[in-house]
Order: sequence, then C-alpha cells, then structure tokens
Amino acid sequence: MKKTRGRMDESILVCVFYGPNGERLINRGSKLASMLDCPLYILTVDPLPFDEFDAEKSSYVERWKELAEEHGAEEFLLRDNEKRPAPKVIAEAAHQFNITQIVIGQTARSRWEEITKGSFMNLLLREIPFVDFHVVSVARSIKAAEEEEYEKGVRCYVVKEDEQFKISFTQSKDCQYEGIFFKEIGTDFNNGIFKFMHSNKLYQSEVEDGTIQSPEWLSTCVKQEAIKK
Repeated sequence: MKKTRGRMDESILVCVFYGPNGERLINRGSKLASMLDCPLYILTVDPLPFDEFDAEKSSYVERWKELAEEHGAEEFLLRDNEKRPAPKVIAEAAHQFNITQIVIGQTARSRWEEITKGSFMNLLLREIPFVDFHVVSVARSIKAAEEEEYEKGVRCYVVKEDEQFKISFTQSKDCQYEGIFFKEIGTDFNNGIFKFMHSNKLYQSEVEDGTIQSPEWLSTCVKQEAIKK
C-alpha cells in the first residue's frame, strides 16, 4: 500500500538488476525515503521483453514487486524490451517522476558492473546533473543454495500423459505449457525444479524422473492458457 508522504520536493529512485543485492538496495532506498518522508520509486531495465524472462529473472521481479508494496513505493518501474542505454532510461524516469536522489549498486551483476567505472557515472551525471547519487557497496558474487544444487536452467515444455504432467525438451503439438527446468547436480535422472510464469506470477514444482509432482495448480493454469504455437 502506498504511504502518504509529507514532503514532495524530494523523491528517491532505486535502480536494481538481477541478483541477491537488489533487496538490499531497495531497503536502503526505503530508509532514505522514510527519513525524508518522500516518495520512493524502484526501477529495473532489461533488453528482453518480459515474456522472455527466465525463471530466475522472473523470481527477482516478483520479489521486487512485493518489496515495493511492503515499503509503500509509489511505483515499481519495469522497463523491459528496452534497447536504449541504461543511463538514458534512468534519466527518463528521473525526469518523469521528479527524482532528486538515486540509489545504485557499486558492483551488482554484469549489466550494472559499469557503475563502478567513471564512464557509466559520467554518462549519468551528464544526463541528470541535478540528482544526488547514493552508490552502495554490494557483494560481487553471492552463491545461492539453489545455484549450488542445480544446473543452469534450460527451456522445457509440459506434456500431459494420462493423468500426469511430464517435461519435454522438444516442442510439439502436444505441449501445453513452457517453462524452465533446473536439474539437480549429480544425477542422471530428470530430477529438479520446474518453474514457469502464468498471469505475471512465478510458479514452481519439484520434478522427479521427468514427472511434475504438484500437478493440481498446473492443471488449472494449463486450462486457462495453452502454449502459443
């Protein structure tokens, strides 16, 4: 729920990218907004359209939306399918929402890594010289438990066989849904986690030997929306 802010001559924009540091940046921005009693905005930029995000990216976006709601942000800004340079997009948002302070990470993942170098900051300062920047030092690499237990996600499809849903790595006319499969490390079987997006929400289920173990909610989603051929 949006908070009623008493001060409108200041506003905070938090720029986040995919990784474990985004939540920390949002928390920092929220503290600043609370101290100043001013509006808070959260921005993420991606060159891909939202429906092409993998399960990991989608999970971060969902979490940031939740945090935006928890912290009473005015708006969560997802700039997907964006072909312009990131400084241009940030500057546009800053002008649109009268941003006076921006929170960014010093060493977030690849796309934002240039923030630590003069070139990125110089571009931002040229685009929006009227803004104060808060550069937060963040970890370069934090291995999540899931990253240690599972291989990199691969695209797969859901096929219904009798009363069971199974994953297939080949698209066919029998495919009913598309998602990402994260295979357990150290097994020859298709054991792991299946994740997919439906109505802008992320779902996941365990997979044992290629069979999805929680088919009830998947069955409901499949009825609502078949995969686009």
